[in-house]
Amino acid sequence: MYLDFEVEIPNVPGKINYVKKGSTTYVRYVLGRVYHPEKKYNIPDQRIIGKRSEKNPDRMIPNENFIKYFGDREVPERKADQSRSSCLRIGTFLVIQKIIDEYKLPEILERYMGKKETGLFLDLAAYSIISENNAAQYYPFYAYNHPLFTQQMHIYSDSRISDFLESVTDDQRIGFVNEWNESRDHREKIYISYDSTNKNCQAGDLEFVEYGYPKDNKGLPVFNYSVAYDTRNREPLFYEQYPGSIVDVSQLQFMLKKAEGYGYKKVGFILDRGYFCKENIQYMDECGYDFVIMVKGMRSLVRQLIFEVRGEFENIREYNIRKYKTFGKTIKRKLYISDEKERYFHIYYSDQKACAEHEQVEEKIDRMTKYLNSLNGEKVTIGEGYKKYFHLEIYEDDGTFICAREKSEVIQEEIDLCGYFVIVTSKQMTAKEALELYKSRDTSEKLFRGDKSYLGNRSLRVQSDAAANTKIFVEFVSLILRSRMYVLLKDEMEKLDKKPNYMTVPAAIRELEKIELVRQTDTKYRMDHAVTATQKTILNAFNMDADFVRKRADELSRMLEDTQLMK
Repeated sequence: MYLDFEVEIPNVPGKINYVKKGSTTYVRYVLGRVYHPEKKYNIPDQRIIGKRSEKNPDRMIPNENFIKYFGDREVPERKADQSRSSCLRIGTFLVIQKIIDEYKLPEILERYMGKKETGLFLDLAAYSIISENNAAQYYPFYAYNHPLFTQQMHIYSDSRISDFLESVTDDQRIGFVNEWNESRDHREKIYISYDSTNKNCQAGDLEFVEYGYPKDNKGLPVFNYSVAYDTRNREPLFYEQYPGSIVDVSQLQFMLKKAEGYGYKKVGFILDRGYFCKENIQYMDECGYDFVIMVKGMRSLVRQLIFEVRGEFENIREYNIRKYKTFGKTIKRKLYISDEKERYFHIYYSDQKACAEHEQVEEKIDRMTKYLNSLNGEKVTIGEGYKKYFHLEIYEDDGTFICAREKSEVIQEEIDLCGYFVIVTSKQMTAKEALELYKSRDTSEKLFRGDKSYLGNRSLRVQSDAAANTKIFVEFVSLILRSRMYVLLKDEMEKLDKKPNYMTVPAAIRELEKIELVRQTDTKYRMDHAVTATQKTILNAFNMDADFVRKRADELSRMLEDTQLMK
């Protein structure tokens, strides 16, 4: 669908090109290039993002792809079109609706927000998942061609969305998260995967946004966002937002207190290396929490342990963890000198990981050598990173660089450590059990990647703390829904003989969006065609079939007919 205004053609060198068909010139955006071995050259992966303006060649009429890839750009204000498309995409909506009902989200939200606002809230969550965007000004375009949760499927304007984002209170947000966690089963032993990310904020004077240590540094202030994820039941539990200057390692103890406050007693935590420190280990011991932590492979203790057992278990079948193509051995040691307990160090080796890391080391040394050779005879200051791997010869009188010689013993030690990694657990278990527990956090890691890539939440586009808080709240509910979609699709794919490429969440959404209701001359909406074999496979993951879709399509048709009669 092309929009009803013009925008500047994005200035992205090397990424924009044009193709003319008839009298229309289409603007294409190059996402990347894919190498085809059989053809031995790269083919650009590109999308049409608009039509070039006939009056002004520097401008274009954008389409939905422009919203997806350039949604953070300023665009003209657009009034909501209260008419509805003659073709409504219902497939993904029905899946999301089913998950929402199974989790009883409307009942929980209505207790804190009321029925009217709950419908709009759920629409924003669905919009974020289906359109992969969170910009309020584009919501009316989504609402134009999708069913809605709002009463009478009312299409709200972008200005109404902005007002709603400002209106949600802390009590409403906190009330939902409290009840969501209260409804979990606190009697069972679970492991919580806890991870965080940071996000840029492009506008507004927000109290919790500060310059910090972003992973994607764009020179903008950031805030931190973390999610606690139940790896046993595979669902998000609660989230945190805190200033960008606070580092992960110092936030962990606050999260542990919150977990206790939500009633989680029989629990362990699966943590990334960013949370590894003596104080956090001691605090988890005091709280009685088990832990599974990945530690950095280059720490002195870990290096010592690897060299201690090196050659005792690699490529020996007894230690083979076939599922992950890895070998593992467990030993007991203290984490630090004053540690009161012995911990379980699970040391792993992977041939594939060793080959990849060895090549990375060689490429790094090659780059450094090439750079140092280019400095011969020049007066330069060379960073400490080079001194780790090279003996540098420099004239003391004037600082002229002469040459560099490799520290072969240092480089060889780094190569010898390639392919190894270490997981530490507080509880006794086998290397296989520890690795399976740590791998269970893969879903939460994909959750974070999906949050930025597939929910449009790489940046906030708000002007106030209230709106920012609401957007993050909507984002959390979207994560609950999208995580459930991911888990069910993954489980279904494991049952299939083949591994089809349409069983990922983005691919499944694209396929389900093809299930449509079409408005005919009698103004009634009817399904355009039967459900395809591919769509049936996807729907089966959600315990849905063609009959279910037909019945729900008929209900939507009647609801739309009643809506028309009330106007």
